[in-house]
Amino acid sequence: MTRLTFSEKDAPFEVTAYVERVGEDLLVLVSGGEAHIGAVGIAHARPSLRDPGETSSTSSVFTLPGHKEDAVAKQMAEGLSKKLRCSVVVVAGMHWERLAEKDLDTILMLCQKVEERVAGALLPCTG
Repeated sequence: MTRLTFSEKDAPFEVTAYVERVGEDLLVLVSGGEAHIGAVGIAHARPSLRDPGETSSTSSVFTLPGHKEDAVAKQMAEGLSKKLRCSVVVVAGMHWERLAEKDLDTILMLCQKVEERVAGALLPCTG
């Protein structure tokens, strides 16, 4: 397996995703600040219930007690699953001390940019 790395930075924050194809599926480790495991999101691409010609995603998230990475894990797993038409597991763990609301917005924006870069760098699955 080949591991790809994608990072986005807006000082003092940096978010990094380590990405590996696992057959047709995708495994993503997202970290920033003090890395750890805070939440795991898993998503599976499927035809949309509203428009079977569109791709949608079904997901589940497991969050460790006291952690708040569930939104990142869910959003990134679903987004990549839809865009790349495969199953995706995202393990997210980021920690910085004393974050202000604007800091959270910055970190979420960095996660979104990383997701877009990952999706742009990989070809959708064929099967």
